[in-house]
Amino acid sequence: MKLRLMTANLWHRRTDPDALAELLQDVAPDVLAVQELGPEQAESIASVLPYGRLEPRQDYDGMGIALRRPGLVDNLSLPHRDARIARLAPGSWPGLSAPLEIVNLHVIAPHAPPPWRTFATRFGQVRGLARWLDANPHGARVVCGDLNATPAWPAYRRLAERLRDVAHEHAAAAGGRPQRTWGPWHGAPRLLRIDHVFASGGLVLDLRVVAVLGSDHSAVVVDFEF
Repeated sequence: MKLRLMTANLWHRRTDPDALAELLQDVAPDVLAVQELGPEQAESIASVLPYGRLEPRQDYDGMGIALRRPGLVDNLSLPHRDARIARLAPGSWPGLSAPLEIVNLHVIAPHAPPPWRTFATRFGQVRGLARWLDANPHGARVVCGDLNATPAWPAYRRLAERLRDVAHEHAAAAGGRPQRTWGPWHGAPRLLRIDHVFASGGLVLDLRVVAVLGSDHSAVVVDFEF
């Protein structure tokens, strides 16, 4: 089956809710993984994607996975901020021949205070996910979200050792380089690629980066065939 996935950091409630709903109508993702989710944005998302689980908060820890069709969403316990895991079953997703897992991850930013604790937390988050991946191999899995890490950072490399970086794969096939996803404010030039999509299994049909009104991150949209 073909499946469109979108991952977006909404910058702590700064994303315009109405513009977000319009963007989702235009992009039409089947799965949306969001970080820094606020209540206003959660309402807009639920109006377009009614399934999954959204957990908005007033701080930077709001997260969720919204789905076009029913699916179970669980937490994966990690330091500071859990990952979320959506499990898509063939019975609820026509054309899907085997279960598919979507993992939404938001690694704490390296500049978050206090610095002597932050790096240990980052290491613990990524190590916890890596251990879970090693203990639970799966033929069809996507790990996506805001890693707050470029490909030069250990947090990225730990996941790239286990899964394919589909943005790199897609760009290399076209003879180019992946687009950057983060800038210091909304509308600023994108300086770093810190939002990632990794996968095991599945064929990447297309990938693009799209602006999110009000956010300092651009969203990554991937078309898969599983």
